[in-house]
Amino acid sequence: MAFSILNNIPSLVAQNQLNNTAAGLQRTLFRLSSGSRINSGADDAAGLAIADGLHANTTALTQSARNANDGVGKLQVADGALAQVTNLLNRSVTLATESATGTVSDSQRVALDAEFSAIKSEIDRIGSTTTFNGTQVFQNTTAPNKNEQDTGVGGLTLATGLTNTDTVTVTSGAKTFTFTANATSTVGDLVNGINADQTVGAKAYLDGSGNLVVTDQAGRNNITATSTDPILGAFTNPTATVANSTNIYLSDSSSVGSSTISVTIGALSQSKVNYGASSVDLSSDALTTSGGAQTALTDINQAIQNVSAIRGSLGATINRLQSASTVINVQTQNLTAAEDGIRSADIASEVANLTKFNILNQTGISALAQANQAQQSILSLLR
Repeated sequence: MAFSILNNIPSLVAQNQLNNTAAGLQRTLFRLSSGSRINSGADDAAGLAIADGLHANTTALTQSARNANDGVGKLQVADGALAQVTNLLNRSVTLATESATGTVSDSQRVALDAEFSAIKSEIDRIGSTTTFNGTQVFQNTTAPNKNEQDTGVGGLTLATGLTNTDTVTVTSGAKTFTFTANATSTVGDLVNGINADQTVGAKAYLDGSGNLVVTDQAGRNNITATSTDPILGAFTNPTATVANSTNIYLSDSSSVGSSTISVTIGALSQSKVNYGASSVDLSSDALTTSGGAQTALTDINQAIQNVSAIRGSLGATINRLQSASTVINVQTQNLTAAEDGIRSADIASEVANLTKFNILNQTGISALAQANQAQQSILSLLR
């Protein structure tokens, strides 16, 4: 080996090894202090991407479980209110049955009707004041019927003539049908043309008031109709009463892992105790006569059945939400465990590394000192 004073190769080797030891010691200290194996993208780029994705999943699932529990709370409030309505209706059955018998005087029927009126008023109060998180539980809304277009002119017949060369265009989604009138065209021709067209899939007819109505048979809620014919006038969306749905959104932050559980509670009042197509109006019922009491009894029994059906639907949805919450909690547990396996530091291993790097650091410093000292031995050749 040649002796040189220009470069101290052993010292350079010792420095490089000491730098590597310092980097390893720093990385170990980061992991021990944070508890995380990945403290930057350089530690494990692929692992960081997977762990962050799993963390997003668990965050979304945790909130979804809260959403489900909040949904259960709202439905339980509605169910509790309907339970009291059932009690009131059962009392109404007693009153109506008593009023219907021939042994009750007219003045007594007036007293029975007074209590029945109070019961109906209380049903109104329950329907309008029952709230959850500041929002009304039982309600309907009026909104444009986007599945229907109506000329709103009135008085049209199938034989009504159209203006020559004027057009009617019906559009649903990306599909369009256009009817162009000629000198002999009638509303009947337009109706037949729309109904015969297979592109849009719409249906046209005249309602009882002579309005031209166009509906989207597929229920896609995106039909539009336009007319340049002054006889028909403009098409508009008529208003419709739409029952509000409570939509509980559940997600793991991905599109394939997202879903919505919906339940329609609807409106509740003495004039609208409804379930599906069955609706009962108690507002005009009275117990002041025997015949009126018998009619009211039929309506009250139907109202009881409707309320029971609503409660059954709410109960089924409550069970579904509770089941969904259970599944979500299991998912959250397993995804958290998977993330922990990627992200968390192995403390036992890192403590062993800490001991190793501390010893290597001390020996490296000693070796560097020895390498520097060895260079001094060249001076002895000059003596």
